[in-house]
Formats: sequence, C-alpha cells, structure tokens
Amino acid sequence: MAARIPVKAIYSGSDVTSLGEFTSSDTIAGSYLTDGSVTAAKLAADTATQAELDVVSGVANAALPKAGGTMTGNLVMGTNLVDGIDISARDAILTSTTTTAGAALPKAGGTMTGTLVATTATTATDTDTSNTGSITLNFTTNQNFVLTLTGNVTLANPSTEQVGQSGFIAFIQDGTGSRTVSLGTDYETAGAAGLTLTATASATDLVPYLVVASSRILLGTPQLAFA
Repeated sequence: MAARIPVKAIYSGSDVTSLGEFTSSDTIAGSYLTDGSVTAAKLAADTATQAELDVVSGVANAALPKAGGTMTGNLVMGTNLVDGIDISARDAILTSTTTTAGAALPKAGGTMTGTLVATTATTATDTDTSNTGSITLNFTTNQNFVLTLTGNVTLANPSTEQVGQSGFIAFIQDGTGSRTVSLGTDYETAGAAGLTLTATASATDLVPYLVVASSRILLGTPQLAFA
C-alpha cells in the first residue's frame, strides 16, 4: 500500500456500495501514511513562505508587490524606447533642446527667451526719404519699400531675401527729378531691359517684385507716373 492515496469506501454489510470523499470528521489511520506517502513534515516543508512569495525569480531586491501593495525601487526601462531615449533623461533632453544656441525651449508655464527668427517675409514697409548712391534693401525686416530718390541710385545685391517673398518698391522722384535706378546682378527684369522711371520731379512709379530663388529677384514692369 506504499505511496498510494487511501480512498474512503462506503460499506453496506460486507459489500462496498460506493466511494466517498473524506470530511473533517473522518480520521486516517497512521499506518496508511507510510514513508513513501505524504507526511505532515513534507507538507510543512513544501509550504511557500511569505518571504518566498515576495521574491520574483529569485531576485529579492526587485520583488513585485501584491495587490494593494506599493512598488518601491528603481524602474529600469532599458533602451527599447521611442527613438532610444531613456525616460530618466527626458527632462535634461527637453531643457537642452534648442532652436538656436542658448535659446532653450521652456516647459509648460515657462517663458521663452531669445530671438525669434522669421523664415518668411514680414509685412513691414521701409519708408526712406533720402536715397542716393548704392543702397541695399533689407528683405528680412521689410516686405515693401517706398524710396524717395535724392540722387542716382544703384540697388546693390542683398543677402536677406526669402524664396517666395513678394511685394513692391515705390520710387519717388525728389523736387529735382530725373533720378535713375541701376540694378545689381541679383535683380532681373523682363528681357534684361532694366528700369526706366518717370523723370518728372515728384513723380511716383511702382515696381512689383518676386523672389524665385536665392540671388534671383524678379522685377515686374514699372507702373509709371501715379497721380
């Protein structure tokens, strides 16, 4: 009978009428529990302790809490994150992210400092009442230009134009008139004809422009002698 589990048999007279389950009031003779069977000592030795339940995979310092417990210790995410960024370095990365050197982007509620550099033209107009000799138009600061000619003018090649920028240049003759406008190589006219303006004193001519590429500013046909 070694190493066999006893089963409760229900007798009727000398015959076994059925098999039943043991209840709390039933007893098992000690002779049934041989050395090869389950013993109290073995049951005690095989009972999991609380300390054993608290340890996951044998790592005592990284035990996961039971339901309702509090997880402690460091959570190591590894390198399999979005773009390989460890969450522990998130704040340092956000603080050091810049659009220009030394102009870190603020977190929510912060104040942005530094200079905002526009990538497209503004809508400002440069109104300059005295122009003679070589002048350079600033396309970063201005979109439109109203220039009073007090002498013969040459439009020098700029370095601030943006592709797609467009606007107008108004040329106003001073009280003397007959002022001319020559063009740097970045300014192009239809048929390379250049600009011929109204020579009359105080006359106003309007010239549209469009930047089609770096160092290519196309000038439209002048609209002459506004009155």
